[in-house]
Amino acid sequence: MKILDELYEVIEDRQKNPKEGSYVCKLLNGGVDKTLKKISEEAGEVVIAAKNPSKSELVWEIADLWFHTLVLMFQSGVTLEDVAAELQKRRK
Repeated sequence: MKILDELYEVIEDRQKNPKEGSYVCKLLNGGVDKTLKKISEEAGEVVIAAKNPSKSELVWEIADLWFHTLVLMFQSGVTLEDVAAELQKRRK
């Protein structure tokens, strides 16, 4: 899923080259606590969406959760490769 790599690169770029009005910059400037709050909120919305019959709503909420998780990963120095390696270890 190339889009995850692309989004991670955008997050990294916003750290290096802040853009006024950027939501990513707002999250990064708010620190990990702000991102954790958003992840908690989005996780709850995924749970609620999963209980509803709308697949599109669930997809939307999962995308929000994944996005905010990517921001947290960047803030914590965790790469997509780190997570992929962990998943690969678990598969064996």
